[in-house]
Amino acid sequence: MTTEDNAATAKLEKMTANLAKIEALSARLMAALAQKKLSDPGVQGPGQEIYMKAAAAYLAGMMQNPGKVLEQQIAYWGKTMKHYVEAQAALASGEIRVPADPGPKDRRFSNPLWDTHPAFNYLKQQYLFNAEAVQNAVADLESIDPGDKKRIEYFTKQIVDMLSPTNFLGTNPDALEKALATDGESLVRGLENLVSDIEANNGEVAVTLADREAFVLGENIATTPGSVVFRNRMLELIQYAPTTKKVFQTPLLIFPPWINKFYVMDLKPQNSLIKWIVDQGFTLFVVSWVNPDASYADVGMDDYIREGYLTAMAEVRRITDQAQINAVGYCIAGTTLSLALSHLYRAGDTSVKSATFFTMLTDFSDPGEVGVFLDNDFLDGIERQSNADGMLSKTFMSRTFSYLRSNDLIYAPAIKSYMMGEAPPAFDLLYWNGDGTNLPCKMAIEYLRGLCQDNGLAEGTYKVFGHKVSLEDIQIPVCAVACETDHIAHWRGSFNGFKQMGSADKTFIVSQSGHVAGIINPPSKGKYGHYTKEGDVAGAPDDWMAEATFNQGSWWPSWGEWLAKQSGKQISARIPGDSGSPVLCAAPGTYVLNAQKTPTD
Repeated sequence: MTTEDNAATAKLEKMTANLAKIEALSARLMAALAQKKLSDPGVQGPGQEIYMKAAAAYLAGMMQNPGKVLEQQIAYWGKTMKHYVEAQAALASGEIRVPADPGPKDRRFSNPLWDTHPAFNYLKQQYLFNAEAVQNAVADLESIDPGDKKRIEYFTKQIVDMLSPTNFLGTNPDALEKALATDGESLVRGLENLVSDIEANNGEVAVTLADREAFVLGENIATTPGSVVFRNRMLELIQYAPTTKKVFQTPLLIFPPWINKFYVMDLKPQNSLIKWIVDQGFTLFVVSWVNPDASYADVGMDDYIREGYLTAMAEVRRITDQAQINAVGYCIAGTTLSLALSHLYRAGDTSVKSATFFTMLTDFSDPGEVGVFLDNDFLDGIERQSNADGMLSKTFMSRTFSYLRSNDLIYAPAIKSYMMGEAPPAFDLLYWNGDGTNLPCKMAIEYLRGLCQDNGLAEGTYKVFGHKVSLEDIQIPVCAVACETDHIAHWRGSFNGFKQMGSADKTFIVSQSGHVAGIINPPSKGKYGHYTKEGDVAGAPDDWMAEATFNQGSWWPSWGEWLAKQSGKQISARIPGDSGSPVLCAAPGTYVLNAQKTPTD
């Protein structure tokens, strides 16, 4: 037998073995899919009404201006026929060449075969023609509410993106090339990845974005030294160990969002906002929220304010023996900090000296991209599902936010994992992104209905402990940091809410980049700059930006200077436990590990 025969035999044996693995994995796949629980249709997609509105608007356009619709169709048909004729001519010439490709570059089609192979090029160009035609038709819809049109545009784009030829094995040259090069091994690994993800998510398809085994909290992520110095059913309070001999007298307390875990601010020492704050000489406390289960179903926003905000503030004052603290609220925690500050003002409580808000919305009259999920079709479904489960599952929230960037957070990772058979990367930020939390049923509905949908805080109708609160009640010095390309809390919306606060001392900063990267932007990287402007925070956000000054580098030092002015004199550094308050355990604590035992201390 020749060397070639031996190689062919080995190849055949490898492919046969891979086929056997695929058969076994297919059985596992069916068993994993069977674990999926039925969920309310309202959390799976928009209601039928939006499709009816789109169809009615399109038909109305046809009746009112048939020439315009016909023009669109003829332009689409013309491009399609011209492309077909050019492709046929190229094939008939006997040359392996493709027709001219004048369209803009799309990183989904980066494989050279999309530009050089006639079949793949035809698929790509025709898909882009189809996508353009559909999106143009939606953009030209008239006689429709602007809010409905925005939702139709968004969900149309989701469908168009889903149908990209890159998302299907038979039309993805990268996946096909790798399958041939590995004798099918990549497809086996991809199926293993798919089955593992479905098994890990109880029948749901949710692609793993980062290696789950690459990080251990407290060992190679969330490692800034500190101690848990207080615990109740809602939170663990972490006091971080000082790194300077002297510290500012007024302590700083950060409330992170309870939609995610706090350690996004402490991924590694090089980009840790927590470590940077400590290194600047601030006594830092950070709340680590509990990850609620169904037993927290009746916990509402008032409970978060009472047992979370007010309790943590009181503990920090007690531990440091200070009458006042500075506070930070991040995302939804910033919105809730606004509620708490309004309540404190009306109660005559001056225990908060200044407040900072990261990527926060308080005025939801224009909620940005997230607004497509705030109509009754989704919220009714979320309410029914949350009442049934006792909580709003992290699965639904994670999926919603991922679809705001579906090509980056769903399709591209799925292609690499399931079609290419690649292992997820050891990426700390993506690891954190996949380590989500649930929301208590009552709190989730109060937030979505009362604050997001009804815009209760900006309208002055939302109640805390039975009394209405208002942005005008926030009279202390305040600073807000928004992010220029934030798709969750857009900077214009953040500006519009922030300017309504009653404080005479308002500082607004816009960081380059998005919801996370814009905040976690250490000075050492010199990556993203920020915008600042002296004077009042008033008028239209775009007018503010037109007059703002661009500053190279991170916003952290600018904020640090502002915070130092609110923090009093320098005193000897405080050590966790030196006040007589017991140290319960080392940071990052137990709640971040999903421990949900009701504490006895």
